[in-house]
Amino acid sequence: MIPEKFLNIKLSHFEYMLPEERIAQKPLEKRDTSKLLVYKKGEIVNLLFNELPKLLPTNSQLILNNAKVIPARLNFFRASGAKIEVFLLEPESPFSQMELALRVTDKCIWHCMIGNLKRWKDDEILTLKSHDSTREISLNARLISKEKQLVELSWGGDLPFSMILDLAGKTPLPPYIKRDAEVADLTSYQTVFAKQEGAVAAPTAGLHFSDEVLERLIKKEIETAEVTLYVGAGTFAPVNVEAMVNHEMHSEMISVTSETIEELLEDKIRIAVGTTSLRTLESLYWMGVKIHRNEHEPLSIEKLYPYQFLHFPLTWNESLEVIKNYLLRMNLKVIAAKTAIMIMPGYKFASVKALITNFHYPNTTLIMLVAAFIGDDWQKVYSNALENNYRFLSYGDSSLIWLTED
Repeated sequence: MIPEKFLNIKLSHFEYMLPEERIAQKPLEKRDTSKLLVYKKGEIVNLLFNELPKLLPTNSQLILNNAKVIPARLNFFRASGAKIEVFLLEPESPFSQMELALRVTDKCIWHCMIGNLKRWKDDEILTLKSHDSTREISLNARLISKEKQLVELSWGGDLPFSMILDLAGKTPLPPYIKRDAEVADLTSYQTVFAKQEGAVAAPTAGLHFSDEVLERLIKKEIETAEVTLYVGAGTFAPVNVEAMVNHEMHSEMISVTSETIEELLEDKIRIAVGTTSLRTLESLYWMGVKIHRNEHEPLSIEKLYPYQFLHFPLTWNESLEVIKNYLLRMNLKVIAAKTAIMIMPGYKFASVKALITNFHYPNTTLIMLVAAFIGDDWQKVYSNALENNYRFLSYGDSSLIWLTED
């Protein structure tokens, strides 16, 4: 049973005026020179991101999302010249696990978002040809299901699908960036710590980190731990309902190693780098609860699952110990799962004390998450950012916000 206070949370609670010119269209030349708004206990300070190491206590632990963006945007053309854009979302077969899906060397089926879908006829095969200095590829696309937007992709030769995408795909810049992707976006729309291929949108809070900032964090003995949430296009999905609980949260794949579980058990001040890292950590906590309670599908967190509990069923460490023992029992090195968790004001955070995040679009679940973290002061933070010429959204500036606790 969901408490009534959550049922009354409205889309209009997360409105603010964002001028079009404040949406960053390109990254800064040096990624760590972005502005950094620091919020703690109602106070705001405006700094630069490269000052982050001096702001964090020495016993801090930064949790990074190491998901790597794939060139998920494929532009096919019909014989008539009409463009059919196939935007890859997640693999369906022969593997639904991202790491395996990108290794396939013959053909595969993916869930997609398709531009100009009505023009794509049943059984019509579209072809995209591309090449580099050493090879040429021909990628074929066939529509399997219009309703589910399932597309079969096939190619000749024995190249893995990840390499096919490198040749044929384009950087999947968000829809609010009003320009075509450029060669520079291949690196600028990727964190310096990106490792696990499969995201179709960047974990943008991590874009501000440079190798120099990471080195200074190491010198200060501030530790990092890495999780993976394959960011999906659902992160850009508009909310079209007034009652936020009725919004459909798109499920996203997450992956956390047993080594990271050990690191997260350390007595540290945990700081999530990005809403994706935060959602991964909170989902991890609730997976431990599900396993502990012997619940059905423990490795899948439904959007409203946490709201049935008035109090934490377990401590953070107890939950992670459950997961650690589960991995040992199942002889697994990685916990691979799905989450559709929705974080609304009134949600109690189990995992972290602070969050590094960009400035988000109005009327979104991301603004709602920030409001859950710092209460109504989110409006104060955003007003300050607008007054001080902060750049917004994916290529915009950053914030470090400390949890407001009851």
